[in-house]
Amino acid sequence: MKAHCLPLMILAASVAFGQSNDIRRLNAAAEVLNEVMQSKDRAIPQDLLEKAECAVVVPGLKKGAFIVGGKYGRGFVSCRKPNKIGWSSPAAVRVEGGSIGFQIGGSETDVVMLVMNERGMKRLLSSRFTLGGDASIAAGPVGRSSTAQTDAFLTAEILSWSRSRGVFAGVSLQGATLRQDVDVNKALYGQALENRTILTTDVKPPEAASQFLATLNKYSSRK
Repeated sequence: MKAHCLPLMILAASVAFGQSNDIRRLNAAAEVLNEVMQSKDRAIPQDLLEKAECAVVVPGLKKGAFIVGGKYGRGFVSCRKPNKIGWSSPAAVRVEGGSIGFQIGGSETDVVMLVMNERGMKRLLSSRFTLGGDASIAAGPVGRSSTAQTDAFLTAEILSWSRSRGVFAGVSLQGATLRQDVDVNKALYGQALENRTILTTDVKPPEAASQFLATLNKYSSRK
């Protein structure tokens, strides 16, 4: 083997490894959403998911990463298509900072957020924004229906939940920052796409996104 080929092989192996991790994370996001929605009494109210403009799922936030300013985890977001039928290709996001509300115990925590209106969606389309600062956020209700809504549920731009050690509940993510993850987008789509482009145009979803999109469609069809 020629010496000059070795760096290229290492680079190719590194890219392939990173892509496989991103695909596993995308599948994990689908599994989290499916398991949460299948729960009999402790699910996200389906009527809220049906009304949501966007859904964010961040699987497996590590408890050891809960350090102020540290990176908490990576996940994916999908938004309603412009015709409001079906969901966009998923775009990658990172959640950083704002430890309050994340530390509920357990070795890892899954986080789900629903963006409930166009104002919240516009915030989400920026390269980064702060939850509770740039966009209002509230702990979401749990159950089969959201009939027992409070003013917070009705007015918040984003509702959030977390699951740790099997316990699923609404959680406040005040102060956390949500930002796009262009590196992951590049691994999945073959080019460094901005989240705005993926979420608002007809970007073809990668094959790896089929389970995630199928799960969203299963639980959120609009009548």
